Amino acid sequence: MSIDPCAHCEEMMQPYLDHVLTDAERDEAEAHLAECEGCRRRYRFEESLRVYVRNAAAEQMRPELRQKLSSLRIPLE
Repeated sequence: MSIDPCAHCEEMMQPYLDHVLTDAERDEAEAHLAECEGCRRRYRFEESLRVYVRNAAAEQMRPELRQKLSSLRIPLE
C-alpha cells in the first residue's frame, strides 16, 4: 500500500514551516511542493496565516478596548 503524497505533505507542513525537518525531509517536502499545485496553495495559505497571526499578536490594543474588556471580567470565587 503506497502513501498518498499529499497526505504525507500535509503531515510535514507544520514541521516544514517550523524549520524542524531533517535535510532529507525538507528536500522531500520541497520536491512535492514543486510538483503539486494543491499543496503549494495550502503552503502559501499556512505561511500567510502565520504572518497574519504574528502581526495581529504584535498589534497594541487600544486603551479604550483594554478598559472595556477589563470591566467585563468576572471575579473568580
